[in-house]
This record gives sequence, structure tokens and C-alpha cells, in this order.
Amino acid sequence: MAPGNVSSVTEFILLGLTQQPELQLPLFYIFLGTYVVTMVGNVGLVILIGLNPHLHTPMYYFLFNLSFVDLCYSSVITPKMLMTFVNRNIISHAECMAQLYFFSFFVIDECFILTSMAYDRYVAICKPLLYKVSMSHQVCLMLTVGAYVMGLVGAVAHTGCMLRLSFCDGNIINHYMCDIPPLLQLSCTSTYINELVVFIVVGISLIVPSLTISISYALILSSVLRIRSTEGRSKAFSTCSSHITVVSLFFGSSAFMYLKPFPAGSLDEEKVSTVFYTIVGPMMNPFIYSLRNKDVQMALSKTLRKRVIS
Repeated sequence: MAPGNVSSVTEFILLGLTQQPELQLPLFYIFLGTYVVTMVGNVGLVILIGLNPHLHTPMYYFLFNLSFVDLCYSSVITPKMLMTFVNRNIISHAECMAQLYFFSFFVIDECFILTSMAYDRYVAICKPLLYKVSMSHQVCLMLTVGAYVMGLVGAVAHTGCMLRLSFCDGNIINHYMCDIPPLLQLSCTSTYINELVVFIVVGISLIVPSLTISISYALILSSVLRIRSTEGRSKAFSTCSSHITVVSLFFGSSAFMYLKPFPAGSLDEEKVSTVFYTIVGPMMNPFIYSLRNKDVQMALSKTLRKRVIS
């Protein structure tokens, strides 16, 4: 094995989502529209939460961070993806490693922010009298800082291990971004350590949050079923339905992508799976959390009214 990164490859070619010429232009406009909607939705939610004091609660604090993370990691992926539809997209080795780092950082952040949101709902429904103490500003800050620290550690581990590999068997990445599985297939040195790091980091980032969220919702369900009034049960379920939808979309597609031996499965299947949590998820999240949320609707109406009057 080479002692360091003695890669003879200085740049990679991203094949993109599809190689069919007749699909390139339609997909370009579809994903361009998706990116614009993602930007507008997440930036709008960040601004809305920031401008309205009555949304400065733990639930919206975490939603603010979720929208910020969605905004960032969508911007890390989508612009390069759009370029693969219109020309031969070449990315340097350094740019590829930078994209891998920031992608890993923001995706792991999202895992733990979603977990913090589940814990917030658990405390709100199961321990309402202790809510202000259990979800104080200090606790929310610690949970958020913890999420970003986990993202930093995971991103450094993935990128550091990738930098030690040599790429000399080719430079064509069968993907629309620099992700771990397609890069490992290009390596001409042993990828055992990389695969071990993937299972450890991804296991911690997916399995631990998934178990925490599942336990939280099992306790929430048990508590809700003890509520006698139908209206009370309906209100409790409505506060959790949006989060459950987002969690299912994100963790389901992520687990399909990473929690399996390399190189099991085709990269074409993996590319489609990746689209769900890198492109579709960040676009849908603002709408999932706002369409049935009366607080967000009221804040939006109030903010628009102020703008019109002024």
C-alpha cells in the first residue's frame, strides 16, 4: 500500500445522473427548478423564523438549523450536478475532496438535528410540565453544537481516509457528485480502512439517531394513546407527522445507500437513492413543516402584511 496519497489522478470526470442524451436537457430544467424552489423555501423559512419572535421556541430553533443545513448541502451538490447535464463536468482532485468533506459534514449534521427535533417532541408531549427546563436555551445550544461537532468529526474521518488512497485505475466517477462508494471503486490501493470508517461513522450517524427517534416516538405514541379526547390525540399526532415524514425520507434513502457491503448494488440504483436525500429532501422539508403548521402560516401572513403596509 502506498504510504500517502501518491495519486496520479489530478482530476475526475463526473458522469452525472444519466448518459441518455434525450434526457439531459429535461432533467437539467427539472433539477434547476428544484434547486430554485429549495433555495426559496429554505431561505424563506430561515428569514421567517428569524423575524418572528413568537417562533423563537426550541422546535423552530431546530427547524431554523435544519433549513440552514438543507440550504448548505444542497448548494454543495446541485450546481455541480446541473453542469453534468450540459457539458463534460471535470472536477479537480482538491475540489472533489472538498465536496466530499462538506457533503459529509452537512449530512451528518442533519441526522443529529432531526434526532434533536424528535427529543423536543418527546419532551413536549410526554413531559410538558418540565418542557421549559428540559428544553432550555442552554440545552438547545448544546444539542446543536453537538450535531455540528459530530458532523465535523465524521467529515474529517471520511475525507482524511479518502486522501490516503491512490487513484490510478481511472478518473471517471459514475455519479453526479464525489461520494464515497464510486470513489472507492476507482482506488488502486486497499480500501479496507475506508470501508471500516464508513460502517463506524455511518453506523453512529444513522443507527444511533434512528434508534433514538424510534424510542422517542414509541414513548410519544404510548403517551398519546392515553389521551382521552380525540381532539387532543389529533393535535398531538399533527405536531409529529411532519417530522416523521422527513425522517422516513432521509434515513430510509441514506440507509439504502450506505448500510451495505461495498460494492454491493449497482451505482445507478445508488444514484437514484442519493437524489432523495440530497435533492428531494431539502426541497420538500420547508413545505412539509409549513403547509400544515398554523404558527408558520400566521408568521408568513403577518410578515407579508407588514411588507405591504410599509
